[in-house]
Amino acid sequence: MSIIEVDNLTKTYAGVKVVDAISFNVEQGEIFGIVGPNGAGKTTTVETIEGLQQPDGGTIRVLGLDPIRDRYEVTQKLGAQLQESRLQDKIRVGEALDLYASFYESPADWRELLTKLGLAGKEKAKYSSLSGGQKQRLAVALALIGSPEVAILDELTTGLDPQARRSVWETIETMRDNGVTVVLVTHFMEEAERLCNRIMVVDKGRVAVLGTPDALVKRIGSGQLIRFRPSAEVADAELTALPGVESVARKGEMIEIAGTDDAVHSVTSLLAQCQIIAHELRIEQNSLEDAYLALIKEDS
Repeated sequence: MSIIEVDNLTKTYAGVKVVDAISFNVEQGEIFGIVGPNGAGKTTTVETIEGLQQPDGGTIRVLGLDPIRDRYEVTQKLGAQLQESRLQDKIRVGEALDLYASFYESPADWRELLTKLGLAGKEKAKYSSLSGGQKQRLAVALALIGSPEVAILDELTTGLDPQARRSVWETIETMRDNGVTVVLVTHFMEEAERLCNRIMVVDKGRVAVLGTPDALVKRIGSGQLIRFRPSAEVADAELTALPGVESVARKGEMIEIAGTDDAVHSVTSLLAQCQIIAHELRIEQNSLEDAYLALIKEDS
């Protein structure tokens, strides 16, 4: 069942179409990612879904409701973490959470949220005393305080250290497992690849491509990059002639070989026959980030 339905959405600023006839659906219980370059229209798109922006054209439905006409009903069912948000410097963490909890009919236990997000013991801390990462985690807690059916998270983990980022990821996965539908705007391709069931790439206000992370990667092929430092000399011509090898490059003592899935077996077999050891061997496959960069280049 579609929880969010966007049809032919258009938004114009100063005569420029920031969002140009975008259409997509978000299904119940999925994490739907939106990625794209700066200025692509990602934040404007989610702000119209949240009811913070009035669209110039098209229709939006959240749980069957119009975000503008049915604003109160939508805000009771939808939690949002904005790309840029700030609280008063002197407000304390617990005061902010109590205040936001009062806006909802069935708020979550904010003390439990603080523990999950790594802010336990910060209830009495003033907002101004928090680090950038702590402020970001508080913004996530405020987005989840209303026990939403739908959560929109814009640049969810910006400013978080790797440990805090992974902790937040686990919280979002738990939300999804509990039936919450999540829209995630992100610049981190690792984050999108781990969390998202489907990803929409937006560029110049339009949908460049939409699909699962695996489907997006398959669009550019299942190529591999093999890096190693050989223990003895091996000729480029021998490597280039191997099945699956597409190119051979040298960077100092390192050899870089690009090719298909067959390249790994071909290269390692040749090295074994020649009794050459592959020091510092690394094998990398195309990632979502590789696919994203290729798709954006195609769309430019």
